Amino acid sequence: MQTAIQQKLHAALQRRRTLGRLRELTTITALNATDVVIAQRRYTSFSSNDYLGLSHHPKVVTALRNAEHAGSRASPLVTGYSRAHHDLAAQLAEFLQRDKVLLFSSAFAANVGSLGSLGRYYDHLWLDRLAHASLLTGAKQSSVNWRRFAHQEFQSLARKLKVTAQANLVVAESIYSMDGDELDQQGFRGVIAAPHNDGYVDDAHGFGLLGEYGNGICADYTQTELAVVSLAFGKACGVAGGAVAVAEEVAEYLINFCPEFIYSTAMPGAQARAIQASIKLLQSAEGDRLRQQLQTNIAQFKDQCTTLQLPIEASSHAIQTLIVGSDAAAVTQSQALRQLGIWCTAIRPPTVPEGSARLRITLSAAHSNAQIIQLTRALAATRQYGDVVNE
Repeated sequence: MQTAIQQKLHAALQRRRTLGRLRELTTITALNATDVVIAQRRYTSFSSNDYLGLSHHPKVVTALRNAEHAGSRASPLVTGYSRAHHDLAAQLAEFLQRDKVLLFSSAFAANVGSLGSLGRYYDHLWLDRLAHASLLTGAKQSSVNWRRFAHQEFQSLARKLKVTAQANLVVAESIYSMDGDELDQQGFRGVIAAPHNDGYVDDAHGFGLLGEYGNGICADYTQTELAVVSLAFGKACGVAGGAVAVAEEVAEYLINFCPEFIYSTAMPGAQARAIQASIKLLQSAEGDRLRQQLQTNIAQFKDQCTTLQLPIEASSHAIQTLIVGSDAAAVTQSQALRQLGIWCTAIRPPTVPEGSARLRITLSAAHSNAQIIQLTRALAATRQYGDVVNE
């Protein structure tokens, strides 16, 4: 690497270090769905997206171990598409009532590839202001005119789109990953129901949790009403990977033109089998019980926050947010929580808007009452480290 490039990289890293935003890897040993060991110390984790605790479920782990093979060895279009992938895709298509489901190595790749490939056939892409980084990357990759609209301001967007007959794709999330607020379905539906408008919903944090059986946003929209739904298997499913659920012709197009699908090695067959086991659990009585337990845990957490006068943002989902303010204050409070045995990561810009550094608290059905009480008491005890925003 040239010295000139090294100097530029060093300067970029130093700027981020000065701002208190330098990211580093932390080696974690997950003991179960809620407890981790880091540097030989045990913590109760409230930073995982394992909403139903399925990452350690015996049926999911057994399916992974008993898979026919580990790696897929090639891209899906060469020799990487095994019976495990076929079975998972068919299972999901039936579960979600879609023609086809295409599997990707990650949910990030699913969004980048699908939006980047399909977006080029629209005149305009409209992304919610809080849309995930993968959606922004996909919009940029599409090389068409794209804009953000104010978060959940669908009435304003509808007025803008009413004056044009051009094709628009409106991109939103079922549950927003940093705030935990749910999609305004009435407003969204009103926009995509208009002629020339289609919808794309990232269901990463809703799949497995929303809908009567955990079928997410697809429980509320038919395939005709909602063009593309993207999925993530690293959240409620407790595994990893991503997918898109689409109509037959859309799937055929992506198989032929989406680089992230064509040129990436397929997810391991063992991973596909583990996801299958998770999907079966989502549809079972146990899955229903876990969703109910998660709601009970969320209600308990919010009740405790009210009692302790903790200014938690409004959210009825597993993602709960405590806005702290400055980057330094969020990091300091996160570190103070660790001293009390709580692992809760500080989220800072550019992941969230300037001045809104926060503790992003994620709850799981696997958390016990005692663990939730431990968390809320620790949050109350460390409030002194927050900015005035946290007063």
